Amino acid sequence: MTVADVTAADMPASVPALTSPSAASVTLFGATTPSGQALIALAGGRTLTVAGRRPPPPAPDAGASPAFLPCDLDDLHPPPQRPAGVLLSFAPIWSFAPWLERWTHQDPAGVSALRGVVACSSSSVITKRFAANRFDRDLVRRLRQAEDLLTSTCRAQRLPLRILAPTLIYGQAGSLGDRNLSELQTLLRRLPLLPLPGQGGLRQPIHCRQLAAAALHLADRLASGPADPAEPVHLPLGGDDTLSYAHMLERLQAATAPGDPARRCRLLPLPPRLFLALSTPLILVSPKGFEAVLRIGADLAGFTPVHRILGEAPEAFPVLPLVP
Repeated sequence: MTVADVTAADMPASVPALTSPSAASVTLFGATTPSGQALIALAGGRTLTVAGRRPPPPAPDAGASPAFLPCDLDDLHPPPQRPAGVLLSFAPIWSFAPWLERWTHQDPAGVSALRGVVACSSSSVITKRFAANRFDRDLVRRLRQAEDLLTSTCRAQRLPLRILAPTLIYGQAGSLGDRNLSELQTLLRRLPLLPLPGQGGLRQPIHCRQLAAAALHLADRLASGPADPAEPVHLPLGGDDTLSYAHMLERLQAATAPGDPARRCRLLPLPPRLFLALSTPLILVSPKGFEAVLRIGADLAGFTPVHRILGEAPEAFPVLPLVP
């Protein structure tokens, strides 16, 4: 069984397009991530509280700064104020899940002020399930344990829950950018030639603003009334374009400014067996890096496209802005 087979098997058969509900009151965790910054900019006139160790940097076009709730997810004590509305988290789910479980036990009365939970996990819980290296196996274990804990906590407290599992998040929001495609862009600028296994596997990259918009829409859905039992709790999510790894890099090159060194890098498709043979010595140096190279040829797509969640027209890759 391939990674692509596992991914396809885990996809929901269909997720209906969602209508636009009224704006929910949101308490945001993980505001110092690109998606968190994008969500602050998208929040408009809704009631938004940012929870964290310190206030986030100002988001572009966000207007007045949102209210701030001091909250350390690793602190064993409850926050000085109760979070309210829908809890929306881009923080690491392995920190957010135990915090929520602990807080609901410390302040059961405070749970009545909540309308639901939307938390961001990762598609790695699917795509790296059969990884051989210890780092990726530990990542999958932490993600799965956190998702299970979050699910059991919300079930016990009768809180509607949506867990987003996005794939290949990219893009910039405010001063914050991704560490996925931006690193590939840096590689394109440094190398005159980049070998690939054939055309590479399929990808479905999602911009941080698209992820923020989907999370905000789902928060509004949860706050607008009883959750639809037909809608999946765990939602693997991708961008609107499905394209080969090579085509993704070509689009990334074309999106850079004229004269950017990334445009001069030549993509060299190799027979998959030759590419594998050339990559094999990497396993002695970095098993994690070796498996990452192998995944270039795997199809990691088939996720719910974000436009289906939002009920909007698809957006072609790459969505701007990108990391410079």
